[in-house]
Amino acid sequence: MQQLLKQMQAQDIRFVAASGNQRAKLESYFEPVGADQVTYISDNGAVVASQDTIIAKQALSREQVQAVLEWNAKHFSVQDNLILISGVNGAYVSNHATPELMKMLHFFFHNLYQVEKFSDIEDDILRVSLIWEQDADVNPHIELLKTEFEGEMHVTGSGFGMVDILAPNVNKRTGLEALAKKWHLTPAEMVAIGDNANDLEMLNYVGHPFVMPNAEPFMHEAISETALADNNHDGVLDTIEAILKGDLA
Repeated sequence: MQQLLKQMQAQDIRFVAASGNQRAKLESYFEPVGADQVTYISDNGAVVASQDTIIAKQALSREQVQAVLEWNAKHFSVQDNLILISGVNGAYVSNHATPELMKMLHFFFHNLYQVEKFSDIEDDILRVSLIWEQDADVNPHIELLKTEFEGEMHVTGSGFGMVDILAPNVNKRTGLEALAKKWHLTPAEMVAIGDNANDLEMLNYVGHPFVMPNAEPFMHEAISETALADNNHDGVLDTIEAILKGDLA
């Protein structure tokens, strides 16, 4: 990976990690190869950052957050799902979460805090995540949320039983649009690789989109080009390397 980043820099090509994860979590992934060599679109597009500089940020209002919490309380009990709120400075869950659950969440979220009330959070709130069991079918919940908050907030599935609610018109595409403006690029000059529903806007935006081979069928129906291998076999790196050699895109 480090060699690939050097090769990209030599060719004046930027590497962007776009994810539903927090920026802090993404930086930890890339720390071994140099976290400051990567630009981050985190929280499904809510924050765009590079080298400790926030390029773009779109937060939810307190009223929007409260509306989601009330909707969830109306449709589900506390045993049905978990509410997690992501902010610029950390992630927040109820202090009723068990130690076992907190241990699991720490694996996925850095700077994780427990709060008595979500209204106590003193942070810019980027997204509300509703988390069901990992193998749960969350599509019906997504459709309900989209119907309830159409035009008011953006709803997307993030995989592993998680549904994210963000400010309206926030997604990975809007993150790329902010970078395109900053770097004076066109979509035709961009490549994106994705595997989930929260990648679709981004993939439809760039000139050279690729879907991972193990993505759900609906992803392959939307995007015709397929990456060279799946995530377990260095598919992203192999695809980028082939593009740099001129064998793809």
